[in-house]
Amino acid sequence: MALPRPAAGSTCVVTGASSGIGAELARGLAERGHGVTLVARRQGRLAELADELTGAHGVRVETIAADVSRPSGRRKLRDEIAARDLTVDVLVNNAGYGSGGPFAELDGDKETEMVRTNCEAVVALTHLYAREMVDRGRGAILNLASLIAFQPIPFQATYGATKAFVLSFSEALHEELRGTGVTVTAVCPGPVRTEFGEVGGFGGADDRIPSFAWLSARKVARDALSAFERGDRVVVPGVVNRVAALYGHYTPRSLLLPLVRKVWPVE
Repeated sequence: MALPRPAAGSTCVVTGASSGIGAELARGLAERGHGVTLVARRQGRLAELADELTGAHGVRVETIAADVSRPSGRRKLRDEIAARDLTVDVLVNNAGYGSGGPFAELDGDKETEMVRTNCEAVVALTHLYAREMVDRGRGAILNLASLIAFQPIPFQATYGATKAFVLSFSEALHEELRGTGVTVTAVCPGPVRTEFGEVGGFGGADDRIPSFAWLSARKVARDALSAFERGDRVVVPGVVNRVAALYGHYTPRSLLLPLVRKVWPVE
């Protein structure tokens, strides 16, 4: 199995764990007997989830309120894990957010901050813990990309680009780390009913996405963790989304982009 076995003193760091896919991934890891370290900016939600996981599974659960988009937040995470004498065997880079609308009309500071959260934090935390994992000869890293990583999306230009970065970065590292005992998996979910759209400012567009395209956060987490256990390079949860990923990847951009502009539910 690519996912390390639970061990005393080891932990699975899950960023963006306060809700949605991150919370479901933490639940799935705890169900497998792993200790987890929940990371997000909202301490109250982390505490509620920690109580749930400890009560249901009897595992050690830590909470760290930190903004991983900031170097100071990442230093806090590193220092608190070290102070608690924990070994990070599993890293889940789930923290991230999106936006929707014409790029020239969006808040430039928020678009730049999105790149820090979705890309910079993934690179920084992966580098921090991958080196330790390689030295120990065991470890697993799960990075949250997106279905739209397979094609550019007008009106979600920055978000799509950040997720394309995560996918490319993860696939390259998966191959680099072959034979080291450390695996990297990218999960590329399609539409999921979470707080994501409302936080990104385009929740009203949800009604324009066909019902058959939606997956639950629990389904995404279940498929992601199954692939994680196998050491897969990439997983796209849902049959419809896997077909969409193939079309997005192989259709010429000259044909794809005008079509996406017409049908994508964010303008």
